[in-house]
Amino acid sequence: MGHEIYGWNKAREEIAYARFSMGNSNAILLYGLLDANQFYAGVSGSGKSSIFSLQQFEKALNEYKKLFNTSASLVESDCTSWDQKQILHFIQNCLATAQKEKSVEVYFG
Repeated sequence: MGHEIYGWNKAREEIAYARFSMGNSNAILLYGLLDANQFYAGVSGSGKSSIFSLQQFEKALNEYKKLFNTSASLVESDCTSWDQKQILHFIQNCLATAQKEKSVEVYFG
């Protein structure tokens, strides 16, 4: 069991991925940043997906920066945890695709 979260572009190609073990409390952080708590099912995701807009990813990135009191470029330092980096990369990859395609489908498994 665990959380496997995928971002897909309109061609249904994987453009982002994040994985958390079932006991990793950082999973709920990504759900919260995406305002997607309804897809959190405890030890894993709900198995459902939803379409997220460009604005939702912009908001998620801004909330991430506030939460960690940093800019996105500073978060790459050695003192940043693996989970913080994977959350940032997930949001950034989805944001880049949403800037081109206006939205991204996210699957919560």
